[in-house]
Order: sequence, then structure tokens, then C-alpha cells
Amino acid sequence: MFAKQINIDMELTRAEEQIMQILWRLEKAFVKEIIEYMDSPKPAYNTVSTIIRILEKKHFVAHLSFGKTHQYYPLVQRSEYKSSKLKTMVEGYFNQSYKNLVSFFSKQENLSLEEMQEIKQLMEEQITKLKEKRES
Repeated sequence: MFAKQINIDMELTRAEEQIMQILWRLEKAFVKEIIEYMDSPKPAYNTVSTIIRILEKKHFVAHLSFGKTHQYYPLVQRSEYKSSKLKTMVEGYFNQSYKNLVSFFSKQENLSLEEMQEIKQLMEEQITKLKEKRES
């Protein structure tokens, strides 16, 4: 809704990412609303406020002013951040190879046969789409 395309060059801390997850879900929120969605023990208001100001400096969040209070909203789309995180992980842990990433996950014991079949089906659908795109 409010999100716009921004170059994501920096990693978020765990606390920053937790707040972003809440903002992506809510789309816009005041600090008190963000705290309501956080796990117990709830952090102090000032702590969350400080983290949000850091997110603003990183250009992940902006705000609307209502007197002395601010309503925050994400500038970075969840999908954009997810893609950036995955790219960083592939570059850092899988020699810049998505094939190595898929191979790693396919060998994990916690993947069920059904999940593997679903992944295979998704890949086959994408292959079909790419082939159709090339032919047109």
C-alpha cells in the first residue's frame, strides 16, 4: 500500500526485522500497536521507538505525524526484503548457486516426501512457464 522500491544494502538486526514483520502485517501502526503484537516479555516503549527511528534512518520505515505521535509504515516491501535476504544467503553459503541451495534443502531430513513432491511440482510449473515464454 505505502511501500515503494528502495535499494536494500544493509542487513537488519533481529529486533529490527521483528518490528518490520509486524509493520508488514499491519501496514501502518503506532508504537503502542507494534508493542501489542510483540512476544512477552514486551520491550519498553522507548526501546521500540528507538528501533523504529533506526529503521527510518535506514529508509525501511517512514511516518505520518499526528501531533506529538507518529504512525509508522514500511517503505520496503516484504517480498523485496525476502529476495534480498535470500540472495545474500545464496551468495554467502551456497557459492552463488541456487542449485546448491535446492540440493541442500532436498537432503534435509525434515522435508517430507509430500513437501518434496510439492516443490518438484512447483519447479515443473516454472519450467513450463519459462519454456512458453521463450517460444513466444
